[in-house]
Order: sequence, then C-alpha cells, then structure tokens
Amino acid sequence: MEHHVYDNPLIGRYASDEMSRLWSPQTKHSTWRRLWVALAEAERELGLDISEAQVAELRSHVDDVDFAAAARYEKQLRHDVMAHVHAYGDVCPTARPIIHLGATSCYVTDNTDLILLRQGLELLRSRLVGVIDRLAAFASQYRDLPCLGFTHLQPAQPVTVGKRATLWCYDLVIDLEELEHRIASLKLRGVKGTTGTQATFLALFNGDHAKVEELDRLVVRKLGFADKYAVTGQTYTRKVDSHVLDTLGGIAQSAHKTGSDMRLLQSRKELEEPFEKHQIGSSAMAYKRNPMRSERMCGLARFVTSLTSSAAQTASTQWMERTLDDSANRRLTIPQAFLATDAILILFRNIVDGLVVYPRVIEHHLREELPFMATEEILMAGVRAGGDRQDLHERIRVHSQEAGRQVKEHGKPNDLIERLAGDSAFAKVDLTGALDPAKFIGRAPQQVDQFVAEIVDPIRKRYASELSRAGEDLRV
Repeated sequence: MEHHVYDNPLIGRYASDEMSRLWSPQTKHSTWRRLWVALAEAERELGLDISEAQVAELRSHVDDVDFAAAARYEKQLRHDVMAHVHAYGDVCPTARPIIHLGATSCYVTDNTDLILLRQGLELLRSRLVGVIDRLAAFASQYRDLPCLGFTHLQPAQPVTVGKRATLWCYDLVIDLEELEHRIASLKLRGVKGTTGTQATFLALFNGDHAKVEELDRLVVRKLGFADKYAVTGQTYTRKVDSHVLDTLGGIAQSAHKTGSDMRLLQSRKELEEPFEKHQIGSSAMAYKRNPMRSERMCGLARFVTSLTSSAAQTASTQWMERTLDDSANRRLTIPQAFLATDAILILFRNIVDGLVVYPRVIEHHLREELPFMATEEILMAGVRAGGDRQDLHERIRVHSQEAGRQVKEHGKPNDLIERLAGDSAFAKVDLTGALDPAKFIGRAPQQVDQFVAEIVDPIRKRYASELSRAGEDLRV
C-alpha cells in the first residue's frame, strides 16, 4: 500500500535520514518517556513515595514503544498523551501508578519540542558551517577573476567572481550568528503544571515551595538544559517557535538569493552547477543543462519562508494560558521547516562543491561592456595628455551613443574603442591599456582575503570537528 497514500517528498526526496529520524514518532515518544523518567527520578530524590525499582523499570522501557497499543488506546481515549501513558504502563506495571505524576500533557509535549528544536538547530548549524566553509574556499579560489557587476540587473562596475561569492557567504554568516543565538538562548519549559502555576506539584509536596522550585531545576538539568523559561501558561510562549522559524526562514532567504544569482549566471553560461554524466535536462530538449539543483533550492526556500508567517500567527492568537489551535499547526510547520531547511543546505553544499566557472565566457561578457565603463579612465587620461575636459567629454558621449546604437539596433560588436582611436583628440591616450579589467575591480581581491581571514577562519576554527564531515549525497 505504500504507493497508494501520499508520501511527503521532504522525507522521500529531499531531507537527510538524520533529520527525518529526529522528527520521527520514535524519537518523539522515546523523548516523552525520558521526560517521565526524569520527573520520577526528581520526585523520588525530593522525597515522594517512588521506589528505585519503579524508576529502573521506566528506564528499561524508554525506547521499546508499542505504537500499535498506543494507537488502540488513543482510538478509545481520544488523547495522545494518555494513550502513551497507558502503553508505557503496560510494559511498566510496577511504575504505572507514578507515571506522569503531577504533570500535564504539555510537560512531555512542550519539553520534547524544545529538546528536538535544539537538536534540529544543532544539526542545521553543522550543515550551515559546511556551506560557509566551501563557499569561502570558492571565493578565495576566484578572488581576482574579474567579472561584470550588476546593479538593477544592468551592467555595472566590474567585481570579481570571488567577491560576489563573499556576498553569498556573508548572508550565511549572519544566519549562523542568529542560529547560534537561538541555540544558546533556548530553554526548557520545565515542570509548570496545568496553567503554569505548579499547583499540583505544590500539593504533592504538601505546600513546600522550595521543593517545587528544586523539582523544576532538577528536571531541567537532567534533560541537559542550563535554564528554564521563567514563567509559562500551560505551554511555553509560542514566540519561541516563531523566533526559531524566523531563523530558518533567514537561511532560506539567503539560499534563495544565492540560488537566484546562480540561475541567472548559468543562463549567461558564466558558471554551472554540477551536472551528472547521465543526467537529463529536458524530456524534449536533449541539449538542455537546466539549473535543477538551484531551482529546487529556491523552491524549498520559498516553502520555508512561507512557514514563518504561520508560526507568527500562532504565537499571536494564543488565548490566556493556552488554546489547542496551535497543536495541529505546529505538528506540520515545525518539523517541515526543519526538514526543508536541511534539504536546502544539503543542496547548497552540493552545488558549491561542484560549481564550475567558465573564465572565457566571463571575460567575453566583461569585454562587451568594458569600453563604456572605461570612458571615465579614458577621459582622465585625455586630460592628462593636454586635452580639454569638456570637449573630450562631449566626444566620448557622442561616440558612446553611436556605439550603443549599433549594438542595440544592428547587433554589432561594441566598437567604441575603435571610434575613439579614430578621433585625433585621443591620439595620445593608451586606449588598449585603459581596458585592463584589473583596473576596475578596486579592492575586491583584498576584500575577499580580509573577509576569509577575519570572518570565516574563526568560524572554521570554532567548528573544526564539524567541518570534517563530508557533504551529504542528494537523494534525487
């Protein structure tokens, strides 16, 4: 029956096995059980009537989740958390009476989400650092290869291939800073009770506020977090989800910008993404080499950025201590945002690792426009040779307009330099030397070197162990 039901392409085609496992039912419900174990341990340590044998029984069944039994219970109870409490109790009969003691459903659901959010962000951080590293290496390799710059998608002052790559890379560096901040600031919900007042736990500990506070701290530490959110309702504030998805949306924005640039440059045949030996670009046009990977990256990026608005709306429409309209939405948006961002970064790394540059095409395009860009240099050279600035300016204007007309109306090559060479006012000007592309790229090579040394190298040093990982193969 596997081909008779919808298969989410994020799982089947795009995301890594690692990210898919992170958001799997097994990981989710094993984490629920880890939380129940941590709660029982902490309650026992603080004096509640829970035996070590009961806690040991819970520990021994963290991963052997009987999903069929849980499904049967949920069909009867219409409550997923209680279904899993019963399924857990079936294999832990001694501990059954103390499972979920004093807790509300959000103790396991919300804390699990926060644990998975952190693990997902850490996985994306590793992938992001890998892309930054490879993109910086590409920038260094082509630090001084002049190419045509564009503003308004119109020819502008030359840059270098490497300098343009630093623009792509720096966007990702900013994304990494945001990602690091989110990981560092993420907290656990902790043990807060039904409406966040900890009333049930206060009752369990006979009004001992200190023990309730210590219970909260103990559970948080047992789950590997340094801190908890200061106050909550039944749920942690959904602003956290919105902030996290905004971070993923930022990565998607950067990837879309770079992917769009690459698609345009591939259209100009200046560079090319990896294209495998037997890959087909078009079912009809056999010669085609379509930028499939960049296009896919852009498509996934649009999907991720669209999810950020859903998280924002969810955060803004929570009523009082909580409503349940967030639940179905978050089951979709959070995992899929991570899966799609994972796929984006796998694609990004794959593209950069196999990116091919065509210097002769780049030079050809640059030289088509360079005569116009060289006119200011020619004007100054003419003045230095004794010419009248205003007269020379007018001559250049007239010749430029006519050369441009020939290009646009008749498809002829740009012959501005030939026209100037035939004008006696420029007889003493080295017109050929004025067309050296290196004269027009400013400090682009030095900017690349400085960017890599000051911005990227510290990142490489900080994440040296993660950079040893190879890029993930594309699923399709």
